[in-house]
Amino acid sequence: MATEIMRTNVNTLEYNPTLCINCGMCSTVCPHGVFSPDGSVAQLVRPEACMECGACQQNCPTGAITVDSGVGCAAAMIYAALTGRKEATCGPDLEPDGCGTAQITTCCTGTEEEAS
Repeated sequence: MATEIMRTNVNTLEYNPTLCINCGMCSTVCPHGVFSPDGSVAQLVRPEACMECGACQQNCPTGAITVDSGVGCAAAMIYAALTGRKEATCGPDLEPDGCGTAQITTCCTGTEEEAS
């Protein structure tokens, strides 16, 4: 049986459901609900919402999830927070959908709410 690796065209997230044991950690730690527990394996339900923070990969006990953390929206948001900026620039080099400049709290979700 061939390994089925799910890749997205909007970020570096890769998911191999054949390695998943449905522990639920990915859906527990993901701040954007990218994964959802279902049946015998987790489902990749919102891959476009992944901000590449790496929490799912670090908490997956079987290595079913890989993501190149530190390259996408999460990195831009952290940089903006550390430098005291109210905006995070994702741009086409950092975020494939080219979300541009958005408010720090929701850079890649499409909404522009002010940070509290």
